[in-house]
Amino acid sequence: MTRRLLTVCAALALIAVGAAGCTALLTGGKKKDPEKAGLEIRAHSSSSEPRQDIDMDINERIKGQLDAHPVLIYIKGTPDFPQCGFSSQAVAALKACGTAFAYFNIFDDEEVRQGLKSYSNWPTFPQLYVNGELIGGADIVIEMYKSGELKPLLEEATAPA
Repeated sequence: MTRRLLTVCAALALIAVGAAGCTALLTGGKKKDPEKAGLEIRAHSSSSEPRQDIDMDINERIKGQLDAHPVLIYIKGTPDFPQCGFSSQAVAALKACGTAFAYFNIFDDEEVRQGLKSYSNWPTFPQLYVNGELIGGADIVIEMYKSGELKPLLEEATAPA
């Protein structure tokens, strides 16, 4: 009950400061410049203005995101405030490995959310990619963590060249 209350209080605090409608890209718990990341940080709005990236094919956008990050997980919510149990469990496994990873909140971009389903031929979220290759969803990530396969895979992907 205390954890739930803290989550609700944190969400209310974000709303109060106007940050609730924004997404952020984190890498290993540290903020990363979104320009370098290839992902955008944008506020939600009801504006009918066209998005700047509307001309870019969704598959190209997804490929660009994957090319920019050796470890990228598409989740519902954020690592600090996951919006579903599966995303929470997958993020917990990644954090337990202690390697840097990037995330994308699929609730912030419906086009990416729908596009990923056909791009990966994987209908559910989360989706973990390592070096541009789909590893799988929460069940696979958790199984790999338990078997000891996940940490070496992540370490190899994030090792300096």
